[in-house]
Amino acid sequence: ICSNLFSHLSPLLKQWYQRRVRELLELDVVGATGLLYKFNGSAEQLQFPNIRSKHSLVAKHVTKDKWDKLAGHKTATSGFTLGKAISCAVEFDNQHCGIYAGDYDSYQDFAAVFDPIIQEYHGISANARHTSDMDVSKIKGNVHPNAPVKSVRIRVGRSFNGFGLSPGITRKQRTDLEKLLKTAFANFQGDLKGNYYPLLGMDENVRQQLVDDHFLFMSGDPNLQVAGMERDWPEGRGIFHNKDKTFLVWVNEEDQTRIISMQKGGDVKAVFERLARGIEPSVTPSTRNPGNRLCSTRSTGTSTPAPPTSERVCEPRYTLTYPGGPPRVSIP
Repeated sequence: ICSNLFSHLSPLLKQWYQRRVRELLELDVVGATGLLYKFNGSAEQLQFPNIRSKHSLVAKHVTKDKWDKLAGHKTATSGFTLGKAISCAVEFDNQHCGIYAGDYDSYQDFAAVFDPIIQEYHGISANARHTSDMDVSKIKGNVHPNAPVKSVRIRVGRSFNGFGLSPGITRKQRTDLEKLLKTAFANFQGDLKGNYYPLLGMDENVRQQLVDDHFLFMSGDPNLQVAGMERDWPEGRGIFHNKDKTFLVWVNEEDQTRIISMQKGGDVKAVFERLARGIEPSVTPSTRNPGNRLCSTRSTGTSTPAPPTSERVCEPRYTLTYPGGPPRVSIP
């Protein structure tokens, strides 16, 4: 099997080939390049890959020396490998980072690769320590009422130990996590109370309303597909939102959970306050089992599949208008 030959196959032939290999070898194979490292016990598994994204952080930090030491290792949680982690940098030639973690273990087991990539991307030192503070009372001031801000949205990603992250999560882990979160959603009270809408078997009227509200996440992103995040689509995935549509939780998209608070206008403090209240019932019932504690490290905080978001996992975004400019501008 040759990655250069594979890159010239038509998309339909690639899909057929991947499906056939899964059937023959009974493997959970994702992405064209993932096939090169799945043949357990063969020389192909340990062969140093052709990293097509030559200027990526993967190309810089996945050296042959590191590859030879780590390529044969599989993580305990989801059986993830370094070959799977760097599949986007191997498959595409336009990646800046080019690596995804398949579970919390990936950050530990492949630390020789992940640590320097995270440090270089975020500009932090090896002894950096992450601090997380959701104390709303510490927010002083707000957006000026005359500022042309149309809306504010703040989102966070949260992941739970004992389940793979989206590139490596098994089918059973994904559906088990969805069940766990549905139980957590039942704890919402007051303005946070709402409904969970699973993507699998979704009613067409519900689907169209979520599309109209710009809430529905979709499949088809090439990066997510090659990284393995869209396996078994749409099973185990869904969206929770409250009655006022100001609080949402995406389940098993790129992150295990993406928790979003938003509203029209520029009241950042109110949006953050709702987010802080919503995280508690979302997370606490899911972490009562010690094996399901939040995935986090002292240096980068909450662990998410993509290293670029591991250090800045709380992300505010403002939509505004201004004279002479586009009708709407979104600023992270």
